[in-house]
Amino acid sequence: MPRRTLDNPIVLAVLGLLLEQASHPYQMLAELRQRSDSHAAAITRGTLYNTVAAINEAGWVAVQGQQRAGNRPERTVYALTDAGREELVRRLDDQIRNPEREFTRFLGAVTYLGALGPDGAVEALTERAQRLRQRTAADEERLASARSAGAPRLYVIEAEYALCLARAETAWIDSVIDDIRTGALTWPTT
Repeated sequence: MPRRTLDNPIVLAVLGLLLEQASHPYQMLAELRQRSDSHAAAITRGTLYNTVAAINEAGWVAVQGQQRAGNRPERTVYALTDAGREELVRRLDDQIRNPEREFTRFLGAVTYLGALGPDGAVEALTERAQRLRQRTAADEERLASARSAGAPRLYVIEAEYALCLARAETAWIDSVIDDIRTGALTWPTT
């Protein structure tokens, strides 16, 4: 299995799920999609199965058995090994301690904001801010619902962080829009 499969961020999510309980890949995928929008779009069934195969080969998980429900095909259940637990802790510690510059599509687009011209930039940024506000409102409702259902803060900490980032991005976009409208951010004349 290529090393890059083990470097995939999905590895951390799978190891984390298996820390909670042994599971089969289909159940893992459903759980990841239920818990987090950040994982939902990034994970396909094929990617998840390849990831599980890679971490099994690395010795971080082991087959615990087979499971069958009704007429469904047998599913292989995996459990975290001691080596997998050590790898999970190592990765978590490293990723929490060491900030990395993460390149997002938005950051890449902002790099060339000038190509839109002032009016186009204001229009695009305004629409993005509006969509972020809508998403943030929906995420705030989901978080409030989870909290009122008794979810421990530790279980929703990712949602708190995502909301914080979305609010900061929206505030930054609003400031850039204001700067364009007031002339504090100008386009070169050629």
